[in-house]
Amino acid sequence: MLYDHVGLSASMRQRLVGSCLVHRTLEDVIRAGSRVVSVVTQDEYTHDVVVGWEGLFVVYDTT
Repeated sequence: MLYDHVGLSASMRQRLVGSCLVHRTLEDVIRAGSRVVSVVTQDEYTHDVVVGWEGLFVVYDTT
């Protein structure tokens, strides 16, 4: 699920969704060449992984 908190244009949002659809695991994100900017630990099981994408930041919630 994608939450757009910055009001992306329709074309940019479509490109981002298309890029993210192939990501099933964090490994997929890394293999796609995404640059991990930060990892925020929520608790022992949950982490938010922040990656750079075309000048934006995309956050993956992982458990």
